[in-house]
Amino acid sequence: MGSIADRIRSKLNQAFAPLRLDIQDDSAKHSGHSGAREGGESHFSVTIVSEAFKGQSRVARQRQVNAALAEELKGPIHALSISALAPEEA
Repeated sequence: MGSIADRIRSKLNQAFAPLRLDIQDDSAKHSGHSGAREGGESHFSVTIVSEAFKGQSRVARQRQVNAALAEELKGPIHALSISALAPEEA
């Protein structure tokens, strides 16, 4: 499946049917640092708004996103910043 960002988008769309999903590749900011991959796609920021997060704590939301991306977090993704919001918080 294409780029890592595409894999992130596909998995989060499938798991959460988000109303909004923004994915930013922050890898260039970490070039030369530990965990940075040649060619980028190692550091990402994700903002996701979904009904699935209603009534859940910030930690529970982040755990759900991490679980959806477990395969990627074991390998190509070195760092993931998550902003997971319910619609009324967006």
